[in-house]
Amino acid sequence: MKLATYNVNGVNGRLEVLLRWLDQAKPDVVCLQELKAPQEKFPIKAIEAAGYGAIWQGQKSWNGVAILAMGQEPRLTRKGLPGEPEDEHSRYIEAIVDGMVGCLYLPNGNPYPGPKFDYKLRWFRRLHDYAAELLELEEPVVLVGDYNVMPTELDVYKPERWTNDALFRVEVREAYKKLVGQGWTDALRHLHPGERIYTFWDYFRNAFARDAGLRIDHFLLSSGAARRLTKAEVDKHVRGWDHSSDHAPVWIELQDELVKKTRKTK
Repeated sequence: MKLATYNVNGVNGRLEVLLRWLDQAKPDVVCLQELKAPQEKFPIKAIEAAGYGAIWQGQKSWNGVAILAMGQEPRLTRKGLPGEPEDEHSRYIEAIVDGMVGCLYLPNGNPYPGPKFDYKLRWFRRLHDYAAELLELEEPVVLVGDYNVMPTELDVYKPERWTNDALFRVEVREAYKKLVGQGWTDALRHLHPGERIYTFWDYFRNAFARDAGLRIDHFLLSSGAARRLTKAEVDKHVRGWDHSSDHAPVWIELQDELVKKTRKTK
């Protein structure tokens, strides 16, 4: 099973890029962030024509998340995180697709200090509390998306330049570390422990050509999902396509439980 995450940075404006990548990569499940489209403007017909069912939570001009599943309809289980009922940002959606999949777009938080940074930390605390509940489920859980945090210095080009950025502030990195410490596995870092891997390159200062990137798109796996993990990669070449997002798709492969059980009996 191949699961992917992709911050598309505008699903309608970059629909051609998304469809091209779906056709080439053929992921079974895809989490999208930054749709930047209201609910009624999500391109569901084009997505269905590509072979995917979808659920989504849109928002005009900003945010927006979606879960796509090849050949089936994801079963919606939640929209939005608990803990702040007045929060209307479209940043979290969850579905059952061969296990529980939570797709998230964590707030950017800049500028620091300020109300946007405070909101980011509150959102992180809500995610932390809810993630603890998800770990109690018997089925495998994957929390995937754009976390807007570089967990360590290995995850950012020239970390000394990012000290007071909301994506690299010590409070944010500590929040991520605390979340992972509940019992989650950071899939990409788990399989590439010492490697400098990026998932985002800014449009400015020729960042992609210089490989001046950030790793901010993450897969966090519960123990039930982590034991099935076989591969985790970044489709970096997609970032180089014309009119592409400033993020690249990230994907993992999970081995089917039935395959493991069959091998054990041989």
